[in-house]
Amino acid sequence: MTASPVTSPTWRFLLSHPAHFIALGGGAGLARVAPGTAGTLWAWVGWLVLQRVLPHDSLGLVIAIATLIGWWACTVTARHMGIADSGHIVWDEVVAFWLVLWLIAPSSFWAQLVAFALFRLFDAVKVGPMAWADQTFKGFGPRGGFGILLDDFAAALCTLLVIALWRF
Repeated sequence: MTASPVTSPTWRFLLSHPAHFIALGGGAGLARVAPGTAGTLWAWVGWLVLQRVLPHDSLGLVIAIATLIGWWACTVTARHMGIADSGHIVWDEVVAFWLVLWLIAPSSFWAQLVAFALFRLFDAVKVGPMAWADQTFKGFGPRGGFGILLDDFAAALCTLLVIALWRF
């Protein structure tokens, strides 16, 4: 852990370790305002590229691998920042929103926009399963890194439930 918490990461911090680059979403997490939203927007743009170059089934494997790599990156970065779940760590938004987009595919721009809005709402309010995941797995080390990801996967689940009910 650092001597004092890194509350406002810089490009130097981002580039100082591969885990930082991943966890901070290649720079999206450096946004001074709403880094989680910036990370989710980055995820959406990244998804638009990925779905053009990879078959749909392969995208599930990409999400699984990105989750495992993200678990490591979020664990390391949280420890180096000295903050258990900094809002600047956005890889959790990236993989969770990719999961949403993968499971609602194929979908129109408007359906993806609704998914984006719902995901951001559930991620921001942290009620129910998001609050449970956020509070239960707080801390440093692998458990804390898992918790960073888990509350966003809970937000993804809630987003998917609302979309499923809407489609039903």
